[in-house]
Amino acid sequence: MKQDVIRMKGIKKVYLTNELETHALTNINLTIQQGEFVSIAGPSGCGKSTLLSIMGLLDNPTDGEYWLAEQDVSKLTQQQQTSIRNKAVGFIFQSFNLIADMNVFENVELPLVYSGMAKNERKQRVLEVLEQVQMSHRIKHLPNQLSGGQQQRVAIARALAGKPQILLADEPTGNLDSHNGEKAMELLAELHAQGTTICMVTHDDRYNSYATRIINLFDGSIVEEKAKLADIA
Repeated sequence: MKQDVIRMKGIKKVYLTNELETHALTNINLTIQQGEFVSIAGPSGCGKSTLLSIMGLLDNPTDGEYWLAEQDVSKLTQQQQTSIRNKAVGFIFQSFNLIADMNVFENVELPLVYSGMAKNERKQRVLEVLEQVQMSHRIKHLPNQLSGGQQQRVAIARALAGKPQILLADEPTGNLDSHNGEKAMELLAELHAQGTTICMVTHDDRYNSYATRIINLFDGSIVEEKAKLADIA
């Protein structure tokens, strides 16, 4: 039986500014199981990125229960949440977020340094994930010596390095042309086929076809969920 990597119940997010309440998320009930590829879709401003930020413990809900990697993280301290996030979640950002003066190897290695992994183990793991995303031949290149598609591959390798339980991808094709966008999605599909759990936010309907389940948000609420027939058990 597959375990739940993410489980949300009654999640709400309200922003208060100048006595004005903005309801970014309303009564989100959501479960993501190990091995799924979930796409969160919807128009701009519907709450997609807010939901992903809460999933990745970059933000806290105003109300509701949230379980990540079988732990109730709703009421943990920031330090406890950071510890869980570093172990359970890998992030892929639209803007890649690579460090300009670090080469490919160093960018992928950095989160492993922070985690306290031994040097020899770090080297082996970095080489493994760079091979996995077909970027081991660019190991000494700086980010500005790479194409956008290559930078995103490095960013995906960095997200994979710590062997997270789930990859959270926030508009992973947003800064790529259509060709490199397709290549990035093909790589995510390959990783999913190998067993990686992925949750992706996208506004581009073309890429929803790569997911096994599509969750549509509108005005902060889930309005529809669709699963591919082949993935319904």
